[in-house]
Amino acid sequence: MPPDGDGWLHCALGHRHWGLFGAAGLLAHRGGGASREILLQHRAEWSHHGGTWGLLGGARHHEESAVDAALREAAEEAGLRATDVRVQARSDDDHGGWSYRTVVAVARTDLAPFVLNGESAEVAWWPVDRLPEPLHPGFAAAWPVLRTALEPIRVVVDMANVMGSRPDGWWRDRAAAAGRLLAAINAPAVRGVADEVLPPELPRPRLQHWWPEFTLVLEGAARDAAASALLAPGVSLSLARGHGDDTIVKEAARWPGQRVLVVTADRELRGRCESVGATTVGPRWLLDLTST
Repeated sequence: MPPDGDGWLHCALGHRHWGLFGAAGLLAHRGGGASREILLQHRAEWSHHGGTWGLLGGARHHEESAVDAALREAAEEAGLRATDVRVQARSDDDHGGWSYRTVVAVARTDLAPFVLNGESAEVAWWPVDRLPEPLHPGFAAAWPVLRTALEPIRVVVDMANVMGSRPDGWWRDRAAAAGRLLAAINAPAVRGVADEVLPPELPRPRLQHWWPEFTLVLEGAARDAAASALLAPGVSLSLARGHGDDTIVKEAARWPGQRVLVVTADRELRGRCESVGATTVGPRWLLDLTST
């Protein structure tokens, strides 16, 4: 019995598409700058748009998320595992009654995909400045925007400042307060953040959803929370040896080419972070994010 999403459907624009519940594909990339590559599938000649190069992907199943569908298709077609990539963003191409959802993910640098079924003639890494021809028409149309989404969003959190913005008795046990905040940040790291929730001044292409990388800076007694911290994928700790502000500025400047958002209410610190190219936002943004 075929998967429940297999089948043809006509969208509101009159186009014929594969996938009764829409389709999803994985835009996996590795490296950076001039050395960045993306993973493409050379479609078998018998398939829809056969002979073109496009993303690993296919029809979504009923009630299957775009991320799950893209990862499943990449596993079925090229042997990728969910642990081989870290999801960064999702871009939706809505045709009215049918949509194609592209899941952008950074891959392990040593990832070596291989052809697993007859849908592919070849799967290969290609430099972003030298993509093969011909490209799948849908991917070719979306590529100018998708290319700008390869740079991730990184959120650097001034943990002391965020903790101090809530009168919840944090001063009685700074490590415990830091532990509570660490646990709360795990949730948005896993579920991601809708584009409209991000600060409008943060430079980025307007996609539908992002999964930022969170770097949490701990200082003083709050550093003790690191010993028992359970961190979700995409969440890391930076332990300040001295004043936390200097570490936060270093973290903000550490990621050239990335979209860095620093969470703090400290006016002087915000100025220092903005001087190295970061965008800043107050603690309320993060607290609202962790309370939903």
